[in-house]
Formats: sequence, C-alpha cells, structure tokens
Amino acid sequence: MTSRTRPRVPVFSGWSSLLRCVSLLALLFVLLPASARAESLAGLQQATLPAPPLSVTALRTANGRLLAFSDTAVLAWSPTAKRWQTVVLPEGATARDGWQNASIDRLYRLPIATDGGAQVLEAADLAGERLSLRALPALPVTLHGVRLAEHAGTLYVAGLDAAGQPHLLRRAVAQATSAWEPMAPWPGGAAAGTLVAQRGELIVTTPAPSRDALWRWSADAGWQHLDAVPGNVLAPEAVRATGQAHVLYVLQSADGASRLATFHTITRAWADLPGPEQGVPTTLTAWGTGFAGWNAQEASLGTVELTARTYLLKWLDWLVIVVYLAAMVGIGLYFYLQEKRASTADFFVGGRSIPFWAAGVSLYATNTSSISFIAIPAKAFETNWQYLTNNLIAVLGLVFVAIWIVPLLRRLDLMSVFSYLETRFHPVIRMLASALCIAMQIGSRMSVILFLPALAIATITGLDVVWSILIMGVFTILYTTLGGMKAVIWTDFVQVFVMFGGAIFAIGFIVYHLNGGVPEFLDVAMAENKTQLFDFSFDLTKATVWGFIFLVVFDVVLTFPKDQVLMQRVLSTKSDKEAGRSIWTFAAIMIPGGFFFYAIGTALYVYYQSHPERMNPLLPIDATFPLFIAAELPMGVTGLIIAGIFAAAMSTLSSIINSVSTLVSVDFYEKLAKNPTPKKSVFFAEVMGVVVGLVGIGIALLLSRYDIHSLFDVSIELAGLLGGGFAGAYTLGMFTRRANSQGVAIGIGASIVLTLLIWSMDLVHPYFYLAISILICIVVGYAASWLFPPPARSLRGLTIHRQDAVTGAE
Repeated sequence: MTSRTRPRVPVFSGWSSLLRCVSLLALLFVLLPASARAESLAGLQQATLPAPPLSVTALRTANGRLLAFSDTAVLAWSPTAKRWQTVVLPEGATARDGWQNASIDRLYRLPIATDGGAQVLEAADLAGERLSLRALPALPVTLHGVRLAEHAGTLYVAGLDAAGQPHLLRRAVAQATSAWEPMAPWPGGAAAGTLVAQRGELIVTTPAPSRDALWRWSADAGWQHLDAVPGNVLAPEAVRATGQAHVLYVLQSADGASRLATFHTITRAWADLPGPEQGVPTTLTAWGTGFAGWNAQEASLGTVELTARTYLLKWLDWLVIVVYLAAMVGIGLYFYLQEKRASTADFFVGGRSIPFWAAGVSLYATNTSSISFIAIPAKAFETNWQYLTNNLIAVLGLVFVAIWIVPLLRRLDLMSVFSYLETRFHPVIRMLASALCIAMQIGSRMSVILFLPALAIATITGLDVVWSILIMGVFTILYTTLGGMKAVIWTDFVQVFVMFGGAIFAIGFIVYHLNGGVPEFLDVAMAENKTQLFDFSFDLTKATVWGFIFLVVFDVVLTFPKDQVLMQRVLSTKSDKEAGRSIWTFAAIMIPGGFFFYAIGTALYVYYQSHPERMNPLLPIDATFPLFIAAELPMGVTGLIIAGIFAAAMSTLSSIINSVSTLVSVDFYEKLAKNPTPKKSVFFAEVMGVVVGLVGIGIALLLSRYDIHSLFDVSIELAGLLGGGFAGAYTLGMFTRRANSQGVAIGIGASIVLTLLIWSMDLVHPYFYLAISILICIVVGYAASWLFPPPARSLRGLTIHRQDAVTGAE
C-alpha cells in the first residue's frame, strides 16, 4: 500500500470491539445504585489567630489583611511578622467611623452623623501600616442602616431615608467622578438586613420573625421574591459571595444555634454545611474562603473556611485514559510509518484521498471542542438552550457553503485557503490575512480549548492545572506532527464516538438517578424555562435570534471559506462532489450533537436543584460538569468521560496545530525561503507544529492564572476581535468584482481598529463582534476600492459571478 491509498478498515477494527465493551459497561453502571447524596461535598476548617491587644468592636479586611477595630484604634494582622500592628488613620478619621466592606478587601468609610445617617462615602486603601482615603461623590440622600456590595466594578449602596423609604444606588468604581445612579429598591419597604452581589445580581435579605425574606435583582427580571431564608441571618456581615455562583451565610435557628449555609444563585437551592465545632460569633468579616470572627466573651479570634475534597481517579479510570491516549499516538505513528513524507499534499491534505463521511465527521469533531463538552453544559446549566439556536440556523448557512463556496475553492487546488487572496488581490493581503488567522487560532481557540479540559482534570484529580495542560498538549503535538492530516482526520473520527459515548451516558446516568426520573427532569426543565431556545427581542446586549442570524450569515457563510481548520478537511476529499457531501455530513451531525451537550447542562440543573449539598461552592461555573464526573460517576465511567473530554479537546487542538503549521509553511516558508522543496516544507511544518503547540500551551498556562467567569464567552469575544478582517477580505474577493488590494488592506485595518473601539466601550453582546468586524471590512474595503483602479488581472474562476464561471470543471 502506498502513502496515497485509502487507509484499510482493519486499522480501526479494534475500536468497534472496544466501543461495544464500553457500551456494555455503561449499561451495567446505569443500574448501579446512586451514591450517598446527603453527604456534603464542602467541609469547614477552623483555626485560631492570636487575639488583638484591644477590645474588638468590628472586624474588616483591606488589601489582603485582617483589621481589628476598637473605640480608639485600628490594628492590622501581619501574617509575615505574626503580630498585630497599629494602623495610622488619615487626619479626621477615627476608629469609631462607619467602616464597611463592600466585598472582601474592599473597605469604605461612612462617617455617621448624630442622627445615625450617612451621606459621605470614601474608599479606603491600606499601604503598609497607613490607611488612605479617596473621596467619592456624596450620596444623593442621607441613608440609615447602610449596606454596601461591590461586584464586577460596580459599587451598590442600600439604605433607608429619614422617612423610612428604601433606596438603592450604584456607580462604576473605576470612574472617579461618575454620579450615583438610582435603582428600583427591593419591594416590601423593609430595611435591608444584608446585601451581596454575585453573578451580576443583587441578593437582599430583610428581617422577619423566624425566616428572613429573600429578594433577588437581575438586569433581565428585576426584583424577584424567592423562598424565605431557612433561618435568620446572624449579622449584617454574616454574608459573602464565594466561587462564581454561591453566597455563604451564617444563619441562626429559632433555638439560637448558628450554622453556615450556602445559597446557590442559579438553582436557588440552600444547603447546610457541617456545623463548626464552636459557635459562630456575631462580630464577623469575610476572610479567606469563609469568615473571621471575634468572640467577646472568650476574647478569642477564630476563622472558619470552606474546604473541598479532591477525587482521585481509580485504577480503572487511569487504564481507560491511558488506552485512549496510547491509541491516539498509535494512529499518528501508523501514518508516520506509512507516509513517505516527500509530498506536501500527503501531509497537508491527506493526499486528497479522504472519504467524504470521514471528512464530515472530522469537521464536526473539529468544530466540537472542549468548549462543547465543558463550557456549553455550564452555559445551559446557568441559563438555557438559547445558544443552541446558533446550531439550528448554522445548518442553513452550511447549505449555502456546500452549494456555492466549496466548488469554487476546490477548483483552485489549494492547500492554504489564503492562497486565494494572493491570486485575487496581492501576496501581502494573503500573508496579512494568514497572520491574523494564526493569531486568532492560537489566541482565541487553541489556548482556551487546552485550558478547559485541564481545569476538568485538576478538579477531579487534584493534579495541578499546569501538569494537566502539559500532558494533554504534549500528547496532541506528538500524534499530530507524526501522522499529518490523515492522522488528524482518523483520530477525529474515533474521538467523535468517544465524545458522544460519554455525553449520552452522562445524561442517562443523571436522569436515572433523579428522584422522579424522566418526569422530574421534564417538569423542572419546563417550569424553569431551561430549554428555551428563541429570544426574539431586539436587545443588542443579549444573544437573540436576530443576533444568531446575523452571526451565521457572517460566521458561517462568509467565514467558512477563510477557516483553514475546516477547509483543510474539505480540500482533503477526492472530488467536488465528495467535498460537498462532507459539508452535508457535518450539518447532519450538528443539531443532534448540540442537543446532547445542552441536555447535559439542563440535567445538571435539575440534579443539583435536588441535591445542592453535592455542589462545591469554591469552584467556577465551568467546573460544574467535571465536578459531577468526579463526585457522582462510578469507577471506569469517570475515566471514559474524561477520555471524552480529552477527545473533545484534542480533536480541535490537533486540527489547529496541523492547520496553523500548514499556513506557516505554505504562506510564509514557501514564499520567503530560498529554493524550498516539498520535503523541506513538510519538515518545517512539523517543526512549526511543535512550536505552535508550545505557544498554545504557554497561553493556556497564562489563562490558568485568571478567574474567568465563562470561557465560552471569552472564546467568542476573542474570535470576534481577531477574525473579522480577513473574513471580510475573502467576502470582498468572492462576491464583488470591483474590490482591489488597496481597498481590502484599508478595510482590514479599519475593521480591527473600529471593532476594538466597540469592544472597549462595551456597546453590544460579544456575539456581534465578528459580524460587525466583517461588515466594517466589507463596507470600508469596498468603498476604499473605488479610490484606486479596478483589478487588472482576470477574475475567471475567482468569484461567484456568472461571467467569471469556469465551465467543464469536475
């Protein structure tokens, strides 16, 4: 068999047996009883700090340090010196002033007037042993019983005026002179007992005899009256946000006993935590992952913090993962030994011998990354199925691509899709667009896709995220650079079945172990609008149907031709007809595949609403599905789904590495090097594959240092900022005859600058960035083209216009 012949079916025959075995194991595990659900995943860790040498009246935090206030002085705990140090207050300030934390480490001073009201608010900063104050605009009304909260750069102030009417104000923290904006206060007219911000929402409790009332404000729904608090909040400071979706309270029962409980802002479910060995004092402040408290009777200072267990993988889990990774490397090694490596066509486009069904499945695998396996379930868990609308509309866009775009590009016999831009415009346009594409793939896709499964593995095993990223990145680099395009496509083919196997099992397992089974799943999902698909509003700050239509027109129809990762599979098929069929295969898998991943998120919502104690309050929302995998699934199945997470990530990573190395080799090395040969070009691509992989690993490691709310949103945002210019260039080339190289260059520059300006002003939802960027490039580029002479070269075969058509093509 030569390097250009089709791979023999027996290469993958072992996989069918493996999949049958896995399916049988999955059926057995579904019948296993559920684990003990009443056990809380979160624990409490108590510690004692040296008591400050004064009578403490309040505890606060600033710049990572614990502050103790008395009537006469303020002390700061120094962890390095292991002692309390006196804090120097600004002139005119005293320890008795109304010092409050809006969130942990965000300290403010509210001087209290003789009537108990406050109208002056100052931001405090601790540098060394000295507190400094920065004046803020005065409150528009004097307030009593002031409560502060700060979240995502916004400061909220709540209180009652002299007539006892509630007021709620907010202002941007970063804008020193911004005025206070009044908001609708919580209904009922009662004073706010506590105020906390989480996920862009406000949570207010108001005092009641046995169970405090609970109110929640969100930008979409306004104020909502939720089920009452299961007790009374112990003190105004006995509340804090934790993780990305939880609020931690210290509650007091009717018998006077205190306990810690979590409120989950997504499912609106309460969960009691294991009671601390000692009671919780009323003089509190948020500290670490919990609280610090002063016990006046015993003159002692203690801390109580949340802890969470780590779930180590069992031997069978590791066996499944090792078998999967070994199989992927084995496929790469097989094609490395089979190929002669003398032909760039063999390495870059698989010798143009890939069957359409394999290319179509590979298209889906490439498009379905770890973002689909982790971030999409997290998005559906937090919201609904609104983003699935994009999949439904995208299928229509793929129809246009299959009929109009693919035949045009197939005729040009490309390996880099940007070769078209050189033929249509100028070599500089080709290299500029290729460079932007490389930056987008590495910056907005590869690093995010690599980081997400690493987060999952770290959540499950306790293995440091750094090591998780390195292990997965190195394995992907290895089999991709070994096997070239054929290895990428055939590993994608296997990985789709691994992904779907894990997703389907997860849904079945969750629904099976619900108390009410399928009826409970459907009832809760419908009652909470968790399966809502369509939003027909015209709010440009939301992901609406109109936004998705706008996006698909630009993101699928206009950007598919410039997407090297996807087009490389289309170009690897045998003929124009096979290329079109690969797109149809991709479209046929997209909708049912999307339903699986969104259904996981909905199933997780229903499950955790019934079992809130099984959540980890310290984890980000993106870790919801990995947590379920670690804590709830039986041995072996956990390994299978982790392999599915690996498969989701590695299928896209390998495609990006292969495609970017192709672009670097074809668009830059072969254009700039002296006397390039196919063998040298392939070797250079292999080296660049390693380099690209290492760069992606480096950016993923950088991402691991930041607390990002939703990587799904981040990936969309970065793709929009980086990807619109060259997509617009492709559109101008294929759909217009007047566009020229000078105008296109101006259009690309304008799109980058103006989109960055829109991003900096936060004018629209990130889903619109890509479409806006493309539209700017098209409008500006086309208009600018009229300032220069029309193209002098022949446009035959380069546009979709009839006069440029090529007859007799295959």
